[in-house]
Amino acid sequence: MPIFEFKCSKCEDLFEVLFKKNDEELEMKCPKCGSDDFERVMSSTHYSMSGSSSASKAAAQTRTCSGGSCTTYDIPGHQG
Repeated sequence: MPIFEFKCSKCEDLFEVLFKKNDEELEMKCPKCGSDDFERVMSSTHYSMSGSSSASKAAAQTRTCSGGSCTTYDIPGHQG
């Protein structure tokens, strides 16, 4: 059961969608604003071996690329 991450183009919220079957069709909308305008983002794999008291937030870095602009999302977690 793959989990895919998406970024809403309207409110910029990051959200995940769990697909139970490869050929499953879902009507997808942003859970925050209800928009159906979003893009899939590359997920990073992270894990934690113990509870951590430091709370971090996701950060985005946008830069100019050959195709326009590119955005990298840094999601908190173990960077091993």
